[in-house]
Amino acid sequence: MGGEHAEVVRLLWGPRPKPARGPRPKLDLDGIARAGIEIADSDGLAEVSMQRVAAQLGVTKMALYRYVPGKAELVALMVDAAIGPYPAARARRGGWREQLEEWARQLITVFGRHSWALDATVGPRIPGPGELSWLEHAVAALDGTGLSGAERIDAAVLLVGHVRAITQQARAAGPAGDPEAQLGAFLGDLMQAHGERFPALTGALASAAQSDGQDQAWEFGLQRILDGLAALIDKRAR
Repeated sequence: MGGEHAEVVRLLWGPRPKPARGPRPKLDLDGIARAGIEIADSDGLAEVSMQRVAAQLGVTKMALYRYVPGKAELVALMVDAAIGPYPAARARRGGWREQLEEWARQLITVFGRHSWALDATVGPRIPGPGELSWLEHAVAALDGTGLSGAERIDAAVLLVGHVRAITQQARAAGPAGDPEAQLGAFLGDLMQAHGERFPALTGALASAAQSDGQDQAWEFGLQRILDGLAALIDKRAR
């Protein structure tokens, strides 16, 4: 593993130093991560800095650098602490579909609580043991289904993508309400003026309004992904 990632690997995966005799150290990695999470939860990831985390902990920035070498490593610690290990109480309940459905619902709750993690989990990077336990559970849930290893990983990635998309839309909507209702209102106004150019969309929106079909993107998408996996698993069984 490249030297550029060595410090992240050490902090996330290396053994945590055991406290020596004498006064208890004022800082530890868990406390540093929690301080960063508090800032990100309230003000966003862009507001997290070594200086601000140090101030939150009541220490100098130089003191913080003795534990964490920079912001990249700090954010890696924050992500793993915020996502945490997959809840053991939720593991291995029901068949593969029930397990993955519960998994996705747990994950969207985590991202909803820490939406800044969307920005911190883009592109190739080193995941921590907590985060990786989620992938482990999703892949394990599909054991014995006939899907290949690559397909089981891809299934987890597909579910994560749905979770991320819905969370991003909810974050963009802000405290004003759910994103689907806002989009429906905007489109409704546009169709009032320009509906003749988009007859299929106008009809679909009118039908959705009559059947209370708004605010279903999360549930609809989740169930269709699981239906697709069920069809593939059934095909393999035959």
